Amino acid sequence: MIEVTPQIAIAETEIEEQFVRASGPGGQNVNKVSTAVRLRFDAAASPALPPDMLRRLRRIAGSRMSRDGVLTILAEEHRSQLLNRQAALERLLELLRRAAERPKHRIPTRPGLAAKQRRLTAKRSRATVKQGRGRVRGEE
Repeated sequence: MIEVTPQIAIAETEIEEQFVRASGPGGQNVNKVSTAVRLRFDAAASPALPPDMLRRLRRIAGSRMSRDGVLTILAEEHRSQLLNRQAALERLLELLRRAAERPKHRIPTRPGLAAKQRRLTAKRSRATVKQGRGRVRGEE
């Protein structure tokens, strides 16, 4: 089991890894060795994820998640397959941890009396400054 949060853990069998050839520089190594990792996680079918977390994950993941709820992460920044596997898993866990955080319920508040008075005082002082900028009428 892979621990996402103290309350949520996903089974290692739910994560599917596929090794593909990486793009970019790397000399002959890039043409011979499949170092890039394509990690797939079926979030919609995972029993560990609550429905509200799944909704937040869909919003956070964006185009990395398909319509049927499969999250795909491609890691190819390292030249080592092991490092790319660790990077992909860490990115998956980071997404899941962000989705696990419940947003705080905002309680609407009103400005206090002192704040209203400060605002009105600032408005009056600005108005007097601007009033002083009028046309200068000379003696005619």
